[in-house]
Amino acid sequence: MRRDTGCNAIDHAISRRAMLAGSAAATAVGVAGKVLPAETKQLATQQKRILQVFLQGGVSQLESWDPKPGTRYGGPFRAIDTSVPGIRISELLPHIAQRMHHLSIVRSINIKTNSHQQGHVFMERGRRAGVFPYIGTVAAKYLAPKTASLPGFMHITTRGLNDNTNAFLPAEFAQLKLPGAAAPENLKHSGKLTADAAKRRNELRRRLSQRFSGKVGQPAFTDSYDSSYTLADKLLAKKGLFEGDPPPKELERYGSHPFGRNCIVARKLLEAGSTCVKVTHHGYDTHAENFNFHLEQLAEFDKTFCMLLDDLHDSGMLESTLVLIMSEFGRTPKINQRYGRDHWGTAWSMALGGCGIKPGAVVGMTNEEGTAVAEREVDGRHLFHTYFRALGLDTTDHHDIPGRAIPIGDPTGEAIGELLA
Repeated sequence: MRRDTGCNAIDHAISRRAMLAGSAAATAVGVAGKVLPAETKQLATQQKRILQVFLQGGVSQLESWDPKPGTRYGGPFRAIDTSVPGIRISELLPHIAQRMHHLSIVRSINIKTNSHQQGHVFMERGRRAGVFPYIGTVAAKYLAPKTASLPGFMHITTRGLNDNTNAFLPAEFAQLKLPGAAAPENLKHSGKLTADAAKRRNELRRRLSQRFSGKVGQPAFTDSYDSSYTLADKLLAKKGLFEGDPPPKELERYGSHPFGRNCIVARKLLEAGSTCVKVTHHGYDTHAENFNFHLEQLAEFDKTFCMLLDDLHDSGMLESTLVLIMSEFGRTPKINQRYGRDHWGTAWSMALGGCGIKPGAVVGMTNEEGTAVAEREVDGRHLFHTYFRALGLDTTDHHDIPGRAIPIGDPTGEAIGELLA
């Protein structure tokens, strides 16, 4: 099965099985043992964080959060009851249906674009235009403890996606991409380099960086260069997170596929103190065979995500972890001649829960056929404000940049009050 190539994007030309095979080849073993319960409990009470699950390509709202069975564009799948009376979601998400009391749904998103790139950055930056920091960067800058032992914004993805995530904020808050569950390359020092020699070499580099940072035109470059070493040092100190294979029972729960392993790593990173961990699940750009692809993709996502959600809840971390399940847009209600759904930023959905979010709520609605927002229209601006208000950050305040007044959130938007706990 191959994707339609109409967008000239790599996702459209890769079969799901080929994609998974390639991902598996690049995905190594999982992570080490669990953080001690006392440490997890301390994190749960002292640090707020974000788990961001990005369903890349544009998951269909009609096959997930806003099903329309029996209508002209509804498709073949049923809507099922959830653990929250009155809320029904697609039968393709049976595990989430049982845990709906932990989550809420926004069914009235309209970003007014059908572009992958524009939709992605709008949903991440909370701004329609301009260069602004991503959700993870803002979280790393304002929520991460000064003594954080891991990089603040970590993105687990099996694709080489390049984004300017930090914009005008310091490079130390940019995303650090991990190649799936495998440890980053060159994570350990050469066998010929002693710990003392490594320490002295790093001190020399730091002194040279200080000298160059004072030169005209140099600070931004030097800071970026210096931060890469700082982030690398933090990972080196936590290399145990990437060593060893997950226990068989854990792989059975999460799944031995790349997404399962990636979510195990995501949990470990959150437990160990990372402020924002983003996990991308690829393969939702279903211009052809939409129903077959969603049947497979969501089956993989649904159970794995719920195992991660359960672990956060059981450890007490869910109360201080904002959980986001998002895409760059949704899929067209109208089904095309290849049994696919195309790009649709006009009326679609996402789910969120955890820290600061009222559970079991539904905000907004679409019309009977899902072709337009019928009530409480929102977009990336409102969602961005909502995320950080839930985490206790005042998004009407300005970024901490000397001599510049840049509001953290778009002043033309505001938080979705119905979602805030």
